Amino acid sequence: MAGVFDIDLETEDISDTEDDVCDFTVTESENVQTEEVELTSESVNRNSERVGPDCFELLTVLGKGAYGKVFQVRKVQGAQMGKIFAMKVLKKAKVVCNAKDTAHTRAEREILETVRHPFIVDLLYAFQTGGKLYLILEYLSGGEVFMQLEKEGIFMEDTACFYLGEITLALGHLHSNGIIYRDLKPENIMLNHEGHIKLTDFGLCKESIHDGTVTHTFCGTIEYMAPEILTRSGHNRAVDWWSLGALMYDMMTGSPPFTAENRKKTIDKILKCKLNLPPYLTIDARDLIKKLLKKSPSQRLGSSKGDCADIQKHPFFRHISWDDLLNKRVEPPYKPQLQSDEDVSQFDTRFTIQTPVDSPDDTTLSHSAELAFAGFTYVAPSVLESLKEGFSFEPRTRPVRRHNSSPRTPISPQNFSAAGPFKAGVSGDSDLHSHSSPPSALSPENGAASQPIRTPARVKKVKGHHR
Repeated sequence: MAGVFDIDLETEDISDTEDDVCDFTVTESENVQTEEVELTSESVNRNSERVGPDCFELLTVLGKGAYGKVFQVRKVQGAQMGKIFAMKVLKKAKVVCNAKDTAHTRAEREILETVRHPFIVDLLYAFQTGGKLYLILEYLSGGEVFMQLEKEGIFMEDTACFYLGEITLALGHLHSNGIIYRDLKPENIMLNHEGHIKLTDFGLCKESIHDGTVTHTFCGTIEYMAPEILTRSGHNRAVDWWSLGALMYDMMTGSPPFTAENRKKTIDKILKCKLNLPPYLTIDARDLIKKLLKKSPSQRLGSSKGDCADIQKHPFFRHISWDDLLNKRVEPPYKPQLQSDEDVSQFDTRFTIQTPVDSPDDTTLSHSAELAFAGFTYVAPSVLESLKEGFSFEPRTRPVRRHNSSPRTPISPQNFSAAGPFKAGVSGDSDLHSHSSPPSALSPENGAASQPIRTPARVKKVKGHHR
């Protein structure tokens, strides 16, 4: 249930329709007291909460991008007062300048309202001012999986298995709702305070993709993009299982399976080159990676109607109890060392040392530009229930990980009509990321993954936009 309701009153001539005419006879009782009530948003929505920037105290800068910032904030009034959140702030004037950026914002807002899952970030509030858009998300104090890979170099197989299992359940839930994710990578996977994963950044998602439906959007992050996206031959939810295979390879070897010094050569490798697997991977790990990285989507594990169920049955996951994993009864392999709810030690100090300021923005947009953000306001059902009873952060430039790799180039949605209001179902098309990575020294040990090693620091690239 959203905090704002759009009621469309259509004018319709029903004067000649007898079935629509109702004759009520009202018998008035004596001494009945009546009261006139003015119908206003306050009187109709008494159980909803009016939320704005003044409801939150800025604590720390968590990230910064071309179109805004992400802050750690504390709620200082109303429901959940005192709780810590992440507040994503976007400048409308910069977002509406590019249709694909507007589509990205619309998609993220709509998907987050629609989807609820243990391994997907929760959206608590969304609101806007004249010049800005605000998304209030649960604060994920464990930081990015990317940062853990940065520290460890590679993950041991049992660690990778845990994370990949939780990700599989999250992707399966999206697919069951007709949503494909299309941008799975370490930067978009965060950890909560207990060490469980949460998918974030839903701007490149596509809705209404069910059995037999395909889309032709060119979007994602090059190193994790499936061949059928690159060839624009039409794709469906199988692209997410390719990305899972690329992510699995990255976790267990230190870099994605296909990298080169530039974007074109990386694409050529994805489309034409044979998959090379290091000898220290176990038989089950090798088999799963091979089946997820089938270039033909029809042959890829997870491409059938079984979807994630087929992946869950693979021997690589034989030690996982899926019910226990879903209900967070499995202890994470890594628990962030946090001193308090406000701890930001898992985030980049380049941002956390900055003074948090949400600068005023009195930019005036045209009426047509404002229409792009109609219906943006939202209050989560859990918040409304509590009243009755009583957000990928923007990717950053990252150092080179390997030789032979390309700068990450994100690709975001394009074909979009800026005048459409927020509603269930969004279409989008085009945004790229690319990345670099020299191979790390890996030593085989008893057929299993070697001990974690340090690799040259990873590099994050800000999403590029291609007109």
